Formats: sequence, structure tokens, C-alpha cells
Amino acid sequence: MNLFNVYPLYDVTPVKALNCNVWDENGTEYLDLYGGHGVISVGHSHPDYVSKVTEQLNNIGFYSNAIQNPLQKELAKKLGEISNCEDYELFLCNSGAEANENALKVASFHTGKSRVVSFKNSFHGRTSAAVAVTDNKKINAPINKQQVATFLPLNNIELVENELKKGDVCAVIIEGIQGVGGLDEGTPEFFQDLEMVCKKYGVVLILDEIQSGYGRTGKFFAFQYHGIHPDIITTAKGMGNGFPIGGVLISQKFEASFGLLGTTFGGNHLACAAAISVLVIIEKEKLMVNASAVSTYFQEQIKIIPQVKNIKGKGLMTGIEFDFEVGELRKKLIYNHHIFTGGAMNKNLLRILPPLTVTTDQIDQFIKALKQEL
Repeated sequence: MNLFNVYPLYDVTPVKALNCNVWDENGTEYLDLYGGHGVISVGHSHPDYVSKVTEQLNNIGFYSNAIQNPLQKELAKKLGEISNCEDYELFLCNSGAEANENALKVASFHTGKSRVVSFKNSFHGRTSAAVAVTDNKKINAPINKQQVATFLPLNNIELVENELKKGDVCAVIIEGIQGVGGLDEGTPEFFQDLEMVCKKYGVVLILDEIQSGYGRTGKFFAFQYHGIHPDIITTAKGMGNGFPIGGVLISQKFEASFGLLGTTFGGNHLACAAAISVLVIIEKEKLMVNASAVSTYFQEQIKIIPQVKNIKGKGLMTGIEFDFEVGELRKKLIYNHHIFTGGAMNKNLLRILPPLTVTTDQIDQFIKALKQEL
């Protein structure tokens, strides 16, 4: 049997990783500034993380179905404290796509409605709200058999309110900062107006923080830059430092009931152990402070490069925009300089999502390579 060929792959086979570096089968060392779509939050193979997961594996490695698991409560308490979201409740699942599916399900059950509003170039998972690659015109696209999404341009609150007035919208879902779409984001005023109109029309506001959360922007969640309080927050990626786990933070306006949501692997012992370890390391090593400091240095170095047309994002969720497609540049960075970077739906955007442990010396290594190739 062959693999179903849906991803273009670089000819690199990593066999070992530590912090921001990986080594291939030939012993070549690479600087990882992408972290597998931003999942590596506290660095590859962090010793505290490895110890915690190994300890759990040697006890009860995996079990999740209908039994008491104290690690779930420990994770919820720790997550609430560090994120300043203690007034939410936590539902655990396996991935970002599943987190968004469950968030939309809660919103639909709560409102009795089915239509969803999202935004141009948004991405909320392969099986929930689809990718929208459109012009500024509104489009409709299927989410699942029950729901349809309407995609609107960012930062136009009038268009949003016009849709909510129709009375059939259960939720507005928006990324704190768009990831796959190209790191566009709503303004603080737009987020605040969005919260207001959602309350006005009884629509659930869902903040998708799957890529922009877990300290990556310098705050725990990107929406916290805007002074709003979403109804539901979804998270995944950096939550487990590469171990599959997702979460839905649900405000107390929603009433839980048996059978409302379900999961097979969600909240298993290993996933919880990994996620608790991540939170402990983020707090202990002050990684949100590091994300802000290194980002400030990074942007100062990037903005003086004449070929750079725009810098997007916040913290260690950075996009470097050029006036040419970056596919060949990414290949040169990998094969000539041994540096991993990322792309986006915006083909001119180089996406940088390093572990939150990245240093200014490693940024210098990247800047030097980038200048040489440009």
C-alpha cells in the first residue's frame, strides 16, 4: 500500500530533535522555525516534558472512556490560572478541527440555529468551517450536513450585522490571528464591535485560538489584546507540544448535559500529562515574556531588509511578506542553510512559528541566511 499523496514533501528525514533544532538521518542539523505548523511550544524533547510523559506512560499510559481521570481536573485548573480564563469550563478532545466542531455544536444546540459566519481566508479545520479563498464578496460554503457558513471580509462590522439581523445565525467564528490564511487579523475595534453585535442578536462568539494561542503572541490568547470576553475559545496545536490534544473553553452561560458532546480519545492520561507539562514549562521558563522579547528583536531586524514589503502577526506568529512567491526561497533556506520555515495561502508570505524557547542568536542565524538568499 502507498501513502495517499496530498502533501508536497521536502527530502529531509528528521530522526532526532532538541529544543529548536532537529537532525536528519545523515546527522545534518537544522534550525526549526516552523515547529510542525506551530505545535512545538516548549521546544522539541524538553527534558521536563519527556520525563512527565514517560512517567505517565509507565503508569497508566492511555485510558479515557467514562472513568475518573484526575489529570483532567488538574489540567483545567492549571489552564484557567495561566490563561486568566478561570470562569470557563473545559471540554477535552483530540485536535483543532474537533475542537471547532464541538464549539459549533454547542452554539447550534444553544441557539437552535445552524448558520455560521466566518471570514475571508479563515481556516477552522478540515471537517468544520472550510477554507475560504475568495474575493471580498460574501459566499456560502457547507460545513456539514446541518450547517452552512457565510464568509465575510475582515473588519467590516456592517456586513456582519446585516447577516446577524437575518436571525438564523448560531455563531460567529474568528481566528485571533489568521494562520493558514496569511496572518491577517481584525482590529481591536472590530473585535469589540463583533462582541457587541453578537450579544445584541444572541449569537455565540467563538474565538479560534488553535494556532494563535498558548502564549505564541506574547499573551496566552491573541484575543486578549482586544479586551473582549468570547463565549467559546478553541485551542490545540501548542497545547500538547506535538502530542495530539485539543480543548474547548466554554463560558458558564452554556449548560452542560450528558451526551451533549462526546469523544473517544479526548482527555486521555497521556494527553493530559503532556498538556500539564507544557503549562508548567511555559510558566516556569516565562516563555510568553520570551516570545514578546524575541519578537521585538526579530521585527527590528526584519524591517530593515529592503525586499520585505510587510510584516504580519504578533509575537512568534510572524509573517514576512514579499512581492514574489516564497516557495523557492523556502527550498533554499532548507537545503542551503538548513532552516525550516512555513508558507501560507498567501503565496508571497513566509510564515515563522518557532518554539517559544527560540533565542535572538537563532533569529540572527535566520536573518543572515535570508539576506544571503535575497
